[in-house]
Amino acid sequence: MNKNYFTISIIKEARVDENRTPFSPNQIKTLISNFPNLKILVQPSKNRCFKDEDYSKAGAKIEEDISQSDIIFGVKEVEISKLIENKTYLFFSHTSKVRNENSQAAEDAAIIYKKKLLREVLKKKITLIDYENIRDKSKNAYRYLGFGRFAGIVGCYNTLNLYLKLQKKQLLPRAFEINNYKKIQELLSKQNFNKLKILQTGKGNVAKGSMEVLKHANIKHISLNDFLNKKYDEAVFCNISLREHVERNDGKDSSYKDFMLNPHEYKSKATNYLRHTDMLITGHYWNPKFPKLFSLNQINEFKNLKIIGDITCDINGSIPTTIRSTSIAKPYYSFDVNSMKEIDLCNKGIAVMAVDNLPSELPREASEEFGNSIISEVLPCLIKKDDGRISRATTASKGKFCPSYSYLENFIR
Repeated sequence: MNKNYFTISIIKEARVDENRTPFSPNQIKTLISNFPNLKILVQPSKNRCFKDEDYSKAGAKIEEDISQSDIIFGVKEVEISKLIENKTYLFFSHTSKVRNENSQAAEDAAIIYKKKLLREVLKKKITLIDYENIRDKSKNAYRYLGFGRFAGIVGCYNTLNLYLKLQKKQLLPRAFEINNYKKIQELLSKQNFNKLKILQTGKGNVAKGSMEVLKHANIKHISLNDFLNKKYDEAVFCNISLREHVERNDGKDSSYKDFMLNPHEYKSKATNYLRHTDMLITGHYWNPKFPKLFSLNQINEFKNLKIIGDITCDINGSIPTTIRSTSIAKPYYSFDVNSMKEIDLCNKGIAVMAVDNLPSELPREASEEFGNSIISEVLPCLIKKDDGRISRATTASKGKFCPSYSYLENFIR
């Protein structure tokens, strides 16, 4: 990248329900102004939340052929057949967690896609940089990029709307219909969620976005101790961190570092809280090595739990009722706790919200926030000098997996 003139491009997203973008037209205008030697190509798209002509007015060139690009930016799954050899791509490949995906899931469409993607990346000697892995070197491995906050915002809003639906109350407009976070805040401030008790997991951006919405809905934030021991005449929520919902199997003192090194020596203690919960909203990070938040065998213990908003949406992961992702068009289903199978949405069992592309309901604001992070935290390391965050996030290069991702060799066989 150490040349005087370089070209970046924005791809047309492969998913028809994906309308986000790595950069907004305003950000393109700023980049061109700040970097006179920068050329920006944008593949035309009818689904993108910003119009092609807005990018053109900002100074980008609308071009189907992006083969002259040095760096190619996308958001979600790319169209494998259109990958260009010897190029550098940045997008969410969702391949980092495949280490523990077993043979039972071998025919799952998502697994098949990931295998084909990685094989093609190697074959075409593509440099693949995964947004999810662009992190600092701290023990918590802070992520520089993500749509987490807006996933939390929309996921929580959808879950509160699910409560209104089950209560046969007047539904609020969907987030994508409003397409304005401030308006969502105004609508929520006028609602009454009665004596609802909500457990919110996680401490990262997903949970923070979710808790923003809960507070705009005038739902009171209380301590874990009060959540367990007090009764309220109003809607309340408490937030539970990873440290608070896991414990060592042997009962010894635990720490975050020990858990990350030895997750197999831990179990969940979230059942203590779920017995007191009406609604669960998840925002915690999960890895297949980690214990599940609860098991299907325990689910009948949670007599009050009627709604789960699984914003994290790890299929058959931490939340075992999430047996599939849902769509923006059809965001909900019910899970029958007796048959342990999905049923049509109703007041029986547990109602589930598991949309896997939540920020696409507020695409303009989500894209603006994401693009700002790329500009401040990623582009300088891509174009000038890398401080290590890019190399750590590089899955493959020159036809080989990078050392930290060598385990993917076994996955694609």
